[in-house]
Amino acid sequence: MAALRRRFSSGSGSGPRAGSAPDFDPDFGDRPLTAARQDIVIGRWQGVRDLLHATGDNWPLRTHRLRLLSYAAASSSVVEAWRAAEPDNPDAAVLRAATEVVRVFNQAIEAGRGTEVDRTRIDVAVMACLSAADARPADPMPWVSLLTVARLYGDGVGRAELREWWEELRRRDPYNIEGHVQLLRYHSARWHGTHGRMYDFARDAAGAAPEGSPLPVLVQIARVEEYRYIAAAAKGRPVRGFDQHWHHELAVTEVRRTRERWLGGRTPGPVAPEEVGELNYLAHAACYAGLPGEAREVFALLGGRAARVPWSYTGDAREQYVRWRGQVG
Repeated sequence: MAALRRRFSSGSGSGPRAGSAPDFDPDFGDRPLTAARQDIVIGRWQGVRDLLHATGDNWPLRTHRLRLLSYAAASSSVVEAWRAAEPDNPDAAVLRAATEVVRVFNQAIEAGRGTEVDRTRIDVAVMACLSAADARPADPMPWVSLLTVARLYGDGVGRAELREWWEELRRRDPYNIEGHVQLLRYHSARWHGTHGRMYDFARDAAGAAPEGSPLPVLVQIARVEEYRYIAAAAKGRPVRGFDQHWHHELAVTEVRRTRERWLGGRTPGPVAPEEVGELNYLAHAACYAGLPGEAREVFALLGGRAARVPWSYTGDAREQYVRWRGQVG
């Protein structure tokens, strides 16, 4: 890794932005979302209702907001209070389903890896998702939630059922990045698949994506997932002999291809909050692949907006982001 870092030494990061602290805003600059999440903290649901109503059918933004709102709501009773006050509001049903999925995952985390969650508890979350799909038929988010919770079944989900959930998502939003990420993780070796199946899924989805779609970054997300699996098996010991994982010929080629297909076809303009997470994956991949030009371009787009994942998987997130950004210039 030291040799790889020296390849960036010509860029000392002397620009004004290179030394500035990265912004790990969990909402990625989405100020209305921040306000709604603050409402949840104080026990109010009205701001959440108004935010989701204003978001409408902008599926990428809606998925981003619902996902982060569900994390905030999981440790409170706000979503239940909203459902009680407005039982026929479909947005409340969709958020409750996403929140139930987060709660089940929190339970799994508390139990520890290798301990199966009570299947009945998972079934409750699945039924909440199906109910939300009935309440708001056009919305892809209940199907994203289903693809997420599917991982927690100890023996996975039957192929026919998983395919049905996937096809329902694709009928509503065929290029939904969050849904693709969740199914990629389902197919990973950490859950119910293999490295090969995960990469096949990522490459097929990337190849079918239209120009300007972020879906090609699924290949870089798969590479991070493989690293996580190897690192977990090492149980805290250094992961040795794995340096080429990030910058062998195929890895480098795929980073370049993602940059060309996604950024090359992306509509010029400011980065939207829902793009920030995946752009951090691309920046991380470009850095570790030894591609300073591509990394510099992505850091410039981000303008300091940082996501802890995937940087935290390869070290301290803040230190990683600052050091690599400084090295690429």
